[in-house]
Amino acid sequence: MLILANFEKNNALKIIAIDSVHPILFDVLRAQGHTVDELTHLASDELLSIIPKYEGFIIRSKFKITKEILDLCPKLKFIARAGSGMENIDLPYATSKGVLCFNSPEGNRDAVAEHVLGMLLMLLNKLKSADNEVRQGIWKRAENRGIELKGKTFAIIGYGQMGSAVAQRLQGFEMNVLAYDKYKSGFAHEATMEKIYAQADFVSIHLPYTDETKYLVNDDWIARFAKDFFLINSARGKCVDTEALIKALQSGKIRGACLDVLEYESVSFEHIDAAQLPAPFQYLIQSEKVILSPHIAGWTHESHVKLSSYLADKITKAFS
Repeated sequence: MLILANFEKNNALKIIAIDSVHPILFDVLRAQGHTVDELTHLASDELLSIIPKYEGFIIRSKFKITKEILDLCPKLKFIARAGSGMENIDLPYATSKGVLCFNSPEGNRDAVAEHVLGMLLMLLNKLKSADNEVRQGIWKRAENRGIELKGKTFAIIGYGQMGSAVAQRLQGFEMNVLAYDKYKSGFAHEATMEKIYAQADFVSIHLPYTDETKYLVNDDWIARFAKDFFLINSARGKCVDTEALIKALQSGKIRGACLDVLEYESVSFEHIDAAQLPAPFQYLIQSEKVILSPHIAGWTHESHVKLSSYLADKITKAFS
């Protein structure tokens, strides 16, 4: 996975790590002669005073790279984001200034795909309630009867690293997999949204967060489905209008939901903003139709290493 290169001293870059990532990235870059300053503890105002001298940024989610930040950093050659989403970087402006932008969705694609299946199997087989009941000495069998995946139709919205990884794993369940991606064609399982609206039993969201995808899952979108269906979102919380989801759960149009992300998360995804938790959130946490996790689908021990390894590879290739 990693490509090491011999660097001349005049190729060496001065790099700042603004967010914490696996140290394998720092080890590789330093072995190539680059300087890496790990300053993950600094607040935004402190960072602003020192970042102009750096040629490379290593980030995750806590720090937004805006037009103003980019103008402040004339030496900047690259931004490396450990993860898949790039919504905290002004990509068009960075590109216009010749700044290379790297991410590493290959690093957590396996983790996300396995987490999606884990949440779904937990929901369909009522493992949350069954486990809790058995621990209390309650032995309910008919009430905890599950639902099988085989033969049903699973729709994937967004067929990038995550969506394709989910599709690959579904083959073992003998499901009919449909996939839609507005910006791709000629890929496995390709289908129109009209076909997905007509046939889907399960819908899994694998989209970046943009102005186009904000509240994609809303009242009108949900109403287009011919069948009642299960919804899975491991992408970004604001791709789903929570109030619309609650209404659909209450009516039965959405039979259940697996949510690794919520629209109430902080910008850095590190916590939920308690001041921004309206009534729909209370429904989610009380509903037996919903499985929740704290934005950890791509957060395995293995992906922690791979996210940094892929970034090291990409930076090495770009500056060798």
